[in-house]
Amino acid sequence: MKELVVDENNDLKRLDIYLKENLDESRNFISKNIKNGNITVNGKIAKSGYLVKTNDHIEIKDLTVDTSVKAENIPINILYEDDDIIVVNKKSGMVVHPGNGNYSHTLVNALMSHTDELSDEGGSERCGIVHRIDKDTSGILLIAKTNKAHRILSDDFKNKRIKRKYIALVHGVIDNNKGKINAPIGRSKTDRKKMCVTDENSKNAVTNFTVLERYKTATLVELVLETGRTHQIRVHMDYINHPVVNDSTYGKRKIINDYGQMLHAYYLGFNHPITKKFMEFQVENEPEFNEILNMFKNS
Repeated sequence: MKELVVDENNDLKRLDIYLKENLDESRNFISKNIKNGNITVNGKIAKSGYLVKTNDHIEIKDLTVDTSVKAENIPINILYEDDDIIVVNKKSGMVVHPGNGNYSHTLVNALMSHTDELSDEGGSERCGIVHRIDKDTSGILLIAKTNKAHRILSDDFKNKRIKRKYIALVHGVIDNNKGKINAPIGRSKTDRKKMCVTDENSKNAVTNFTVLERYKTATLVELVLETGRTHQIRVHMDYINHPVVNDSTYGKRKIINDYGQMLHAYYLGFNHPITKKFMEFQVENEPEFNEILNMFKNS
């Protein structure tokens, strides 16, 4: 066991910050050990936000938090950042968070390298992650740096106070200018990696679409979600026989290259969880997206 005694130069400093400076560990790692009771102050369990006082005795037992998720110096496109949130433009091909034995090269690994300030509401594998988009979907994601911000944003997503818009290129020509797909989504019985429209063990799912452009064999659409189910847009568009172009999982159509499905989360609008100021962000398609789009435009 290691023991630290707080000197007057650190009086009224947050416990987690004090320990980060003295243990050479990430603040997130330290916070988890405080929560697990591995770190005490004057023999008592404290909180990360406790303000240490001169002559406080801090006892550090064996630090036994799962550290399988490591920080990695991976470039990420940050659109905005303050003390509470980060807004990221994720590239197609990047997994959002570790899982299923994959603990590296994810957005979480990159975020952990960028900052020690990430919420832990979702656990060590989902630090800061409030919502997700698929690996091969590009676009905007909202990250929480504090647990308070995370809880508020999660509630905003649940109660449909956050506006999300996607753009997708889908196979076939859609006749209607607008439409609503209201069909429940659950896991496929024949392939557990896939979702499907089903009445069994499913959840309500609603997707609205607007036609932007029509081509000879495809349609460019804008999509607005009323719910946030796994693979929702991809499942719903396949359900109405207009699967997303270049989707290797849904639709059973010819795959053009390994870029991933032609789906881009281009717009996000929300009230800041702390200041309540309305914020909105919009990002252009990736160059690879436009290359495939131009193939259909010019065919």
